[in-house]
Amino acid sequence: MDTLKQFGIIPFDTATLSGVLNDYKSPKDKRASLEQADLLIRLKRGLYVVAPKLQNQPLSKELIANHLYGPSYVSLQTALSFYGLIPERVHVVSSMTIKRSRNFSTPLGDFNFVGISKEYFAIGVRQEIVNNEYAYLIASPEKAMCDVIIQTAGLKLQSIKAMQLYLEEDMRIDLSVIDHYDVEIIKECIAVSKKKRELKLLYKLLKNECI
Repeated sequence: MDTLKQFGIIPFDTATLSGVLNDYKSPKDKRASLEQADLLIRLKRGLYVVAPKLQNQPLSKELIANHLYGPSYVSLQTALSFYGLIPERVHVVSSMTIKRSRNFSTPLGDFNFVGISKEYFAIGVRQEIVNNEYAYLIASPEKAMCDVIIQTAGLKLQSIKAMQLYLEEDMRIDLSVIDHYDVEIIKECIAVSKKKRELKLLYKLLKNECI
């Protein structure tokens, strides 16, 4: 359906959809029929995306995450997997947000969002541009590791070696994947985070990796 194809793989809201369906007697009924025909996917109340079979290209769960609940950026195990830092394939898309923590179950999978402060949110986030067609926000490798540390309850590490064991054995992170770490990102995180001790250990560990 050409009317829907114009959206590409970008999520859109009810008002936008109603605008392109206003030639129908009942845009609401037409929207429901498109859903029933599996041409339109409802991600949550008021947010939709066109089914991939109409676009001949896969949907981006990272892009969807940014639109599903924001402001937010993709992080934690999802970002670590994106950079090849962990071997596991991640099924839940994880993000950080300045809003309260929330989880969403959609027809495309599960999305979880962890709440953080505005000061911490702004550090170490980059824009991933895909084929000059769309872009989404994702944590840098350094920020993703900081995010894992700050959201892990009860984590108390006393030495650089303990931090290395936690990352490599507990988290299965391969630190050698990244050629050079931007440790300044970690310094910025230390300044506004409550887990200063653990992040200082991460800073020292990754600084040694860069030497």
